[in-house]
Amino acid sequence: MKVFGSSGVRGLANDELTPGFALQVATAAGDVFGADRVAVARDTRGTGEMFVDAVSSGLASVGADVDRLGIVPTPGLQAYCEREGVPGVVVTASHNPPAYNGIKLVGSDGTELTRDRLDTVEERLDSESTRADWHQVGTGRRVESARRHYREQLLAAVDREAIAGADLTVALDPGHGAGALTSPALFRELGCSVLSVNAQPDGRFPGRDPEPVAETLGDLRRLVETTHADLGVAHDGDADRAIFVDETGSVVEGDAALAALAAAELDAGDVVVSAVNASQRLVDVADAAGADLHLTAIGSTNLITAIRDLQADRYRVPIAGEGNGGIMFPDYRVSRDGAYTAARFCELLLDRSASEIAAAHGGYHNVRRKVGYDDEGERAAMLSAVGAFASSADAAVDTTDGYRLDYGDAWVLARPSGTEPVVRVYAEAREGDRAEDLAASMVDAIQSA
Repeated sequence: MKVFGSSGVRGLANDELTPGFALQVATAAGDVFGADRVAVARDTRGTGEMFVDAVSSGLASVGADVDRLGIVPTPGLQAYCEREGVPGVVVTASHNPPAYNGIKLVGSDGTELTRDRLDTVEERLDSESTRADWHQVGTGRRVESARRHYREQLLAAVDREAIAGADLTVALDPGHGAGALTSPALFRELGCSVLSVNAQPDGRFPGRDPEPVAETLGDLRRLVETTHADLGVAHDGDADRAIFVDETGSVVEGDAALAALAAAELDAGDVVVSAVNASQRLVDVADAAGADLHLTAIGSTNLITAIRDLQADRYRVPIAGEGNGGIMFPDYRVSRDGAYTAARFCELLLDRSASEIAAAHGGYHNVRRKVGYDDEGERAAMLSAVGAFASSADAAVDTTDGYRLDYGDAWVLARPSGTEPVVRVYAEAREGDRAEDLAASMVDAIQSA
């Protein structure tokens, strides 16, 4: 049974993803974990508590005690798992709309499970898990300190004195998600003046959709511009991502932010890991540093698996990530962490403005589109149309994940989402019209199906 996509299990709550299925997944995961204790946390979604109850029941049924952390960012749960040496489950749909929910599995080292471990859990779903005897079922307890310990770990992991000395004003938009309970306090503790919008935890996400993209960040952009803040920071629902707004109120493209952070990390002989939709900006940075770029299928699970494999072969991987704001610093932890990423970006502001940082990695235009489908038949027809389009194109074709067509001066990629019933289209070129045309041609091909 194939249930784990590029970032866990997700679906429409109480429809595609039910409490009964969540219980099954948790039971199988608990059996594979084989741990006496498992941590469980959630984001702010209204259906989260229902799924936490189901997950906790499944874990208890195989004999695991459950540490219930409450509403905590995914990286906060991961910090807890690493500190306590226990695996974890986080109930979140990350950037998906409010009607969705999902499940991510985390190992006792604080990182999401690699592809082979997820495969083992999926195999267990097809068999009978080992249930505990009635007198050996797990018990639950509430843990109130996870958010505080997470902030303390973050403070110790960044250059707190340098950030405080820069006297920064940071505008935060946690998007009503789990980061609302951690990021404002963190940046005050880092010595920043903090402004906020959409900072009330609310699983209906009334201020904006959970995905932090330019179209949803109007409130943050206005806040930055009118208050003359040095930086704006936006999170997704579980705060494992960070998207930035510069001091002029303009959104810093995620690919430019990744390139800037990578430029500060990479040395000759290093490897940077990214997905098949990696920007030419990252290629340029890797080439300038004498580092290699390793591409994977899209999704944090695939990046984590590649990082682990490269580290096992003794390669140094100081940074990895995607242009959606999901960035990893493996020396810190092999996981995406929106607050840590934002703090590291603040370190870049000691001698340059955010707009200057973005301009140093500009010169490319990106276009993203998505086309929805209603059933597997439509999905198959769309992908067949994409394949036909690719075969007739005068471009180099990469099928690592979907179809990436590289024209030399530009590229376009079409791939099915691992979290939503859509086919995503990405295009990049130095000229905006060129990127728009490539994306439109691919979308036309998909819609023709």
